[in-house]
Amino acid sequence: MAFLQNKRALIVGLASERSIAWGIARAMHREGAEIALSYQNEKLKKRVDKCGDELDCKIRIPLDVASDAEIESCFETLAGHWDGLDILVHSVGFAPRDQLAGGFTESISREGFQIAHDISSYSFAALAKAARPLMDNRNSALLTLSYLGAIRAIPNYNVMGPAKASLEATVRFLAADLGASGTRVNAVSAGPIKTLAAAGISGFRGMLGHVQKVSPLKRNVSIDDVGNAAAFLCSDLAAGITGEILYVDAGYSTVGMSLD
Repeated sequence: MAFLQNKRALIVGLASERSIAWGIARAMHREGAEIALSYQNEKLKKRVDKCGDELDCKIRIPLDVASDAEIESCFETLAGHWDGLDILVHSVGFAPRDQLAGGFTESISREGFQIAHDISSYSFAALAKAARPLMDNRNSALLTLSYLGAIRAIPNYNVMGPAKASLEATVRFLAADLGASGTRVNAVSAGPIKTLAAAGISGFRGMLGHVQKVSPLKRNVSIDDVGNAAAFLCSDLAAGITGEILYVDAGYSTVGMSLD
């Protein structure tokens, strides 16, 4: 039997077939989960609809995580279709483009810092809070996506580093808070992948080449690598895992030095 059979999963943050969220949705669908998708705006709706058709997804809900009203409306709509939710995937991160080039102190601004933390970190807590009535006492799982920049200084990643550090702390606090009600909370820290979001980071192509050269597996990871790990973490196979950050980066985060 597929290991997510009879599970219901809401995937937030799918933007295209290049999204990490697409790899996660596809893996969860393959393992038997029933999928619901959100879309940020009408511009992205056609892309999400195309992905939804491939997954036999009948629930597609507008959701801008910057809006408390839309978050509330999303779960009201979902409750009209499902009497419970087993999996919530948060694949959302954003900072203004001018924050992701040059030096950290050169680019940082109060507004950019606030936006990055609001969209990339707070939104996970906001979704967890709104989803709780549907997820309590179901052996449910929350999952978000982080990056090595949360704990290491990465060129041009800038304000997203502190935002991802905040997100990883949020994972731990949510895990401690929700564990008694049966909800696990984890994150996948993925290696660099060509996505729409990554395209905004200056020098990203060089990052891909560096990771491929230095990582133990001598390759970059794919959205399918991340999707498979995410499906496992949200399944009952991972019933004893919560509050963790799982690295899916071809081993790059374990390397201290590499010599040609």
